[in-house]
Amino acid sequence: MDMLGMLSQTIVYLCFAILMGSFILAIVPESARPSIFVPKWALLLSTIGLALFSFFPVLQILFYLVPNMGLADTLQSVLFTFEVGKAWLFTFIVSIILFLFIALFDDRANRFYCAIAIALTFLLILALGWSSHASSYNQLLGFVSDTIHFTAVAVWVGVLIIVSWFSKNHSNWASFLKWFTPVALLCFTATIVSGLLLMDIIVEDYTNSWPISYGQMLLMKHLLIIPLVVFAAINSLFIKKKVQREASFNPLPWTKAESIFMLLIFSVTAALGQQPPPRETAISGNNVSPLFSYIYQGQIQQNMSVQFAPNATAIMLGVLTLLFLVLMIFSFLKKMPAIMTFMMGIFIVLSGYLCLILSIK
Repeated sequence: MDMLGMLSQTIVYLCFAILMGSFILAIVPESARPSIFVPKWALLLSTIGLALFSFFPVLQILFYLVPNMGLADTLQSVLFTFEVGKAWLFTFIVSIILFLFIALFDDRANRFYCAIAIALTFLLILALGWSSHASSYNQLLGFVSDTIHFTAVAVWVGVLIIVSWFSKNHSNWASFLKWFTPVALLCFTATIVSGLLLMDIIVEDYTNSWPISYGQMLLMKHLLIIPLVVFAAINSLFIKKKVQREASFNPLPWTKAESIFMLLIFSVTAALGQQPPPRETAISGNNVSPLFSYIYQGQIQQNMSVQFAPNATAIMLGVLTLLFLVLMIFSFLKKMPAIMTFMMGIFIVLSGYLCLILSIK
């Protein structure tokens, strides 16, 4: 059930990114972006995906309550009294409106129509923030932080995914980077600030949450940000200069690699939503993450406190992490295929993770 929940939430995030990226790029003048074609069926399918896969949290509650209350009473109770149910009902209604709007008024050459579509997509993001973990802890701050967090991600990732996978060419790339780089930087800053606020709301002690599954996923998400930032720097700084010098250079493989890292972060974020938050989970031998139990060298104790005492193995892994970071940049400078840079990024995450876990006393 957790795996299905993670998959459904990942698809929801991807649908948001496709919709937001498509409508934003439709507003941008053709001279400031590559030639892009996103078929109408992709937008309609994304809208259906939002309505369908966002129902999974409601379905989980139904499975839990139906044996005691019956289907009709449970469905009525969940949809009209549970926050997650009311949020999905709102999502379903707005998704229908957006679906009909795209089906009947799909004129992406008209900026006014695109602005309406962006507004409808933002309403759906509001519903996502409404039903989030953070909102259940702190209704106003959690809702605002989660909404800002996901809006920034949807804009950044959405534009990147559409440009990477739906571009017919890489013309006007320098002009595209001229406006997208500051937008991405603004989105990244908003993501970090709102993410710290969310972590303060949900996680009482960051490092002490690492032994449980939620903390493991959160750590993995933060480690994935490191190669993502390197890719962002390569795509916004190094490639910009390279495109200006070599008009024939194709930057799309590098943006595709960056977008895949984004999708990995989506998956980890979706997995976070399937785990009980640390404020509700006391560390014990029964609820410690299986991965942490397998790698951790010490004895797991009730309500253990994570302390660091790096040993020789952890230090070597830390050095290896830095080496992979250098190699990630070096592989681009030496004109290696984008897959090599991508693999260096994966090794950064793996070696960095092992370094931190093996440093725990």
